[in-house]
Amino acid sequence: MTAPDSPTAPGPAGRTPVDRQVRGARAAVSLLFLTNGALYANLVPRYPEIKAALELGNAEYGLAIAAFPAGALVAGMAAGPVIRRFRSARVAAFGTVLTALGMLAAALGPTWAALAGALLLAGAFDAIVDVAQNAHGLRVQRLYKRSVLNSFHALWSVGAVTGGLMGAAATGLGVSPGLHLAVAAVLLSAVALTAYRWTLPGPDRVEPLEEARAGAGGAGAGRAVSGAAWTKYAVLAALAVISIAGIMVEDAGSTWGAVYLSDHLGATASLAAFGYIALVGAQFVGRIAGDGLTDRFGQRAVARAGGAIAALGLGTALLFPSVPGTIAGFAAAGFGVATLIPSAMHAADELRGLKPGTGLALVSWLMRVGFLCSPPVVGAIADATSLRTGLMVVPLAGLAVVLLAGALADRSGRAPGGPRAAQAPEGASPENPTTSGAESPAR
Repeated sequence: MTAPDSPTAPGPAGRTPVDRQVRGARAAVSLLFLTNGALYANLVPRYPEIKAALELGNAEYGLAIAAFPAGALVAGMAAGPVIRRFRSARVAAFGTVLTALGMLAAALGPTWAALAGALLLAGAFDAIVDVAQNAHGLRVQRLYKRSVLNSFHALWSVGAVTGGLMGAAATGLGVSPGLHLAVAAVLLSAVALTAYRWTLPGPDRVEPLEEARAGAGGAGAGRAVSGAAWTKYAVLAALAVISIAGIMVEDAGSTWGAVYLSDHLGATASLAAFGYIALVGAQFVGRIAGDGLTDRFGQRAVARAGGAIAALGLGTALLFPSVPGTIAGFAAAGFGVATLIPSAMHAADELRGLKPGTGLALVSWLMRVGFLCSPPVVGAIADATSLRTGLMVVPLAGLAVVLLAGALADRSGRAPGGPRAAQAPEGASPENPTTSGAESPAR
């Protein structure tokens, strides 16, 4: 689809003028990202109540929470065919309604099996919505002819903060989890369905990655790896660990932040929710500042600094536990990992010696595996020792990033696989998801 030919005023700073319909579609996609972030975040503050009501141990609780990424991992492979059949805008909007119903079912589940089953379905729907909203966001970005996808992901963080605040308020007011999640489901579904009216019409146009690279100087530009063949796999493994580190830090805040603050530090239920809120709020700030910092210092330096901030921030809070210090520690962790996943995806997509899209798909899938394994691993460590010890995975993840950040590009754009590939055409994105279903969560 191309933008209508109606005349528009010259854009600022040489930017291509944008049609009103396209601006409306950008606002619509922004709302879809915001509702996606808010849905899960509404449930997170209710986890301590749900855990207590079902009398779950840490390992049981962690396994139940792991059902959400498990559903996402399985359903992600179906996202491409579903989007091609029903269109990205429709899947994103109506899939939001199904995700909301899954979250409500999780809040109402009377047993461990019901909780895990509801989260499995919610995770499956969420994965498909994630791919669909990214796909439609890329349609909008192509019409803008400049990068706008990062702004959508920043709004996901805004939605997560908003949803966390809604959950904290409902908890503080004594509203039952069922009633709270029912109201949230109706409200956020209404926003998503309203946004659907302003999305771009017509079928999705899928541009092969080779075509995009050809526009940047040739499909095979800079893809031959110099040196031993194992180099590219070593770099790919490092990038996978970096992305998994980012997702593990996010999971530590969403799954365990409220539980640790309430059960181990004595915070009230409403105050305990601010561990996760602080993490995603600081992550939003990091994403807003991330593009400028990366342009100035390079992916490698920003990732190393971010890993150090995450390790020192929450590591210090765990060594000297207090409610304010722990909330500040989660904020430091969120800020530190803000740019990790986009940077790892970008580097994997440009890794030489691999077919186009292979590196991105592999890192995305491995990140989902990390998201799946993180809750039960922390839960098992917590049952064997303490949750405080289990949360030490966050400082360790930060240290891993510091050690492996050399797999990312430096300030000049050079990466370990050789000189950086030619720059992508306007509108390309470092977080460019394909329709293969292997995309990362919209974090």
